[in-house]
Amino acid sequence: MSTSTFEERLSLVQEQVASAAIRVGRAVDEITLIGVSKRKPIADMQFAYDAGLRDFGENRAQEVRDKFPGFNPDGITRHFIGHLQSNKVKYLPGKVDIIHTIDSTRIADAVDTRFGNLDIKIPVLVEINISGESNKEGVEPTEAIELASYCFEKPNLAFQGLMTIGPLTSDRDHIRQSFREMKLISDQVERHVGIQDGFAILSMGMSSDFEIAIEEGATHIRVGTAIFGAREY
Repeated sequence: MSTSTFEERLSLVQEQVASAAIRVGRAVDEITLIGVSKRKPIADMQFAYDAGLRDFGENRAQEVRDKFPGFNPDGITRHFIGHLQSNKVKYLPGKVDIIHTIDSTRIADAVDTRFGNLDIKIPVLVEINISGESNKEGVEPTEAIELASYCFEKPNLAFQGLMTIGPLTSDRDHIRQSFREMKLISDQVERHVGIQDGFAILSMGMSSDFEIAIEEGATHIRVGTAIFGAREY
């Protein structure tokens, strides 16, 4: 795939990001666009980097293990955004800069121990299952403050905010309401727990719904198909 294709796709997404931010009076530079390179080769990641993308996300720990040693150009931030199992945490130290998906005290402990053994303090987000869908990971909204507080106290975790996946539906009003609830939860967590480094991250919104997410307060959006094209399975 040519660089120009990535330039065109990335430019279109950036225009949509800017339009969504402007519609609700937000500054465009408040929004971090994460390109999700799931199941895409390093060559495609390099094309996206050459087109100007600087934040890259991976869903699978094995892909982090396999890709990032061969792709770590200057200025990138590497995000782990998929479900994390405790036996896969070992693949992440030194290869990711932030983990979006802490969904239990057990995973928090595993990350804290593994990164602590290497004297690394890793920024983390707590994942919330805002939709209540049984196939989604994350804690219930009522457990957000408890798990955030737990992470905040761990010596090798830098708690920085929350993450969610929107409901799987074509009902845009339902998606908007879910993201609006996430922003309220984020504000509550920030008031009760605090945020290390003082900047609360709210990671929500993907290719199909990131404009709504921005309008409802997302600081980080995770966009795969709209940048990298359809994935081959």
